[in-house]
Amino acid sequence: MVFFVVFILFSILILRLGELQIVFGDDFKREIQRTEDITVNNPVPRGKMYDRNGKTIVDNSPLNAITYTKSQNVTQKDMLDTAAKLAKLISMDTSKIPIRDKKDYWITNHPKEAKAKITKKEWAAYNQKKIDDKKIYQLQLDRVTDEEINSFKPEELETLAIYRQFNSGYALTPQIVKNKNVTPEEFAIVSENLANLPGVDTTTDWERKYTFGTTLKSILGDVTSSEAGIPKEQLEKYLAQGYSRNDRVGKSYLELKYENVLHGQKAKVKTVTDKSGKVLSTEVVSEGKRGDDLVLTIDMDLQQQVEKIVEEEMWSAKSKPNTGVMDRAFAVVMNPNTGEILSMTGKLIGKDSNGKTVMKDYASGTFTSSYNVGSAVKGATILTGYQTGAIKPGSYQLDEPLVIKNTPIKKSWKTFGSINDLRALQVSSNVYMWKTVIAMAGGKYVPNGTLNMETAKTFNTMRQSFSQFGLGTRTGIDLPNEMSGFPGSENIPGKLLDFAIGQYDTYTPMQLAQYVSTIANGGNRVQPHIVKEIREPVMESNELGPIVEEIEPKVLNRIDMKDAWIKRVQEGFRMVMQVGDGTATSYFRSAPYSPAGKTGTAQAFYDGSDKTKRGTEVWNLSLVSYAPSDNPEVAVAVVVPWAYSGNSGPSINNLIGRRVLDAYFDLKKTRQNTDGTSGTNQSANQTTADSSQNSQ
Repeated sequence: MVFFVVFILFSILILRLGELQIVFGDDFKREIQRTEDITVNNPVPRGKMYDRNGKTIVDNSPLNAITYTKSQNVTQKDMLDTAAKLAKLISMDTSKIPIRDKKDYWITNHPKEAKAKITKKEWAAYNQKKIDDKKIYQLQLDRVTDEEINSFKPEELETLAIYRQFNSGYALTPQIVKNKNVTPEEFAIVSENLANLPGVDTTTDWERKYTFGTTLKSILGDVTSSEAGIPKEQLEKYLAQGYSRNDRVGKSYLELKYENVLHGQKAKVKTVTDKSGKVLSTEVVSEGKRGDDLVLTIDMDLQQQVEKIVEEEMWSAKSKPNTGVMDRAFAVVMNPNTGEILSMTGKLIGKDSNGKTVMKDYASGTFTSSYNVGSAVKGATILTGYQTGAIKPGSYQLDEPLVIKNTPIKKSWKTFGSINDLRALQVSSNVYMWKTVIAMAGGKYVPNGTLNMETAKTFNTMRQSFSQFGLGTRTGIDLPNEMSGFPGSENIPGKLLDFAIGQYDTYTPMQLAQYVSTIANGGNRVQPHIVKEIREPVMESNELGPIVEEIEPKVLNRIDMKDAWIKRVQEGFRMVMQVGDGTATSYFRSAPYSPAGKTGTAQAFYDGSDKTKRGTEVWNLSLVSYAPSDNPEVAVAVVVPWAYSGNSGPSINNLIGRRVLDAYFDLKKTRQNTDGTSGTNQSANQTTADSSQNSQ
């Protein structure tokens, strides 16, 4: 019986083996020989940025780098062993290792001690499935003490830092372990020991290089590090576009706005693995291409000069009385016909990390911050008066103190008597603007009487008209986070009068540049832009590639004004700077390039970073200008918030404006000289004047 049972069993075994070999043999053979093709995208350097003259602004600086590629079948122990070996060859920054990672590492290296942190009662609950593995591990994490996580030796922390980098990405995708401060000795010794460091490799990486230092840095933007990767809030969007979690992406301004242009096309590498995950071969499917380059509208020679001018005038003004709260100034230089931004400067006085007072770049403030700008907007008020029929070109009105019932006397900085619209712009008459808006609102001024006006309707009319020039609305500049300013909320007669002279709604310096450009070019509101061209990358570092896209000038709207009306305001702006007692003639009359423009002084309240001084009454200074007056080629807007307190202070707006226009035309002359000699610096040399013109 025993023999018979054994015979039957062997027969069954033989039949089964035969079935496996004969019937399923080929299937199992194919399974053993099965391979898997995996295509991985490797990042490439970002595109560069150039100024309008081909000067490199943002470049990629090569870096020695050490990488790790995790295979599919690698174990945690294998990775830790490799990290420990690599830690003996390179140094790592361990200051940024999170506490949670240190606790995880302690539990991994001290399994018995970690198990002992769970009580018998808790283990009993675990065995009864009342608590799960996740809860047990969380209890262990919570009970790891500071003393225990601080007991690591330096080499252990370096191993942990490396291990964290090993685990930061996908399998078969190279991850940066170290790319900053890799010494030649580290690079060489790692290269020599690659055979003993599975997955580790040495290569060349890159980092962003800003050729002009901090100049325009806040506009150029920043790029995330390979360690930070894609910001969490944008992760889904980028992953859907084929990015990897640790890809470097633009996180602000130009780097962010033009991410799809600068990022480039990744190199594609096909990796062939066997069933166990072992890499059999790799093949480059496509080499990839560096991101396209941006050519900006910015003239870096002019930009540097304007920044120097603003800084010098700010420091000079800060030495004068009543300027304690002044901490910022802005200047925008724009081609009024094309919208190209030639220079955008913002400077902010603040403290560095050591508490030292320094001048910081705040160019982004030219379109992300807004202020009351004063009489600079009176050109729009006059044109709105023409449009509504409240006044006509050449209309005369009596500039006199206005005595309105239950209201303090309202007057211009000086009583001018009977004046017309041109004279009102020339001397910056407040009363002319007030009487214009009163007529616009269907009211009538009677000494000691009240103002009965259609205030709400007129506010809507004026704001709609002002928006035609770009005031109170986004300019459309090709940068993120542009603000439109803040409209006042009270629809009362007194606030309507304030609005007419630029002392109610707030506007950005960029809006002022668009506004004055609209007047300068004859009525077209042109969209400002900072990118001029997109070009294909080329290997040569200082050579521009073929044009992919050229940014054409874009007219957003044509203001609903007669050409004769616009020319009338242009003449008024010319008189401001060139004729008689115009409010800016002492600064601009001597200029050889025929400037035109309008000054502005607005009464405001300090709202800066110094909380102890908030609410202080201050004066904001502004200036809009263009030149030449008969054929404008450049427009300038200057805004100096909180320039001074008290009754007088430095006219820093005019000083900056004159020097900026001088710099533009001097630079133009220098470039036109065939012999290459520099033009003469014709910067204004006027002494700082007191400004008692409260609404000039």
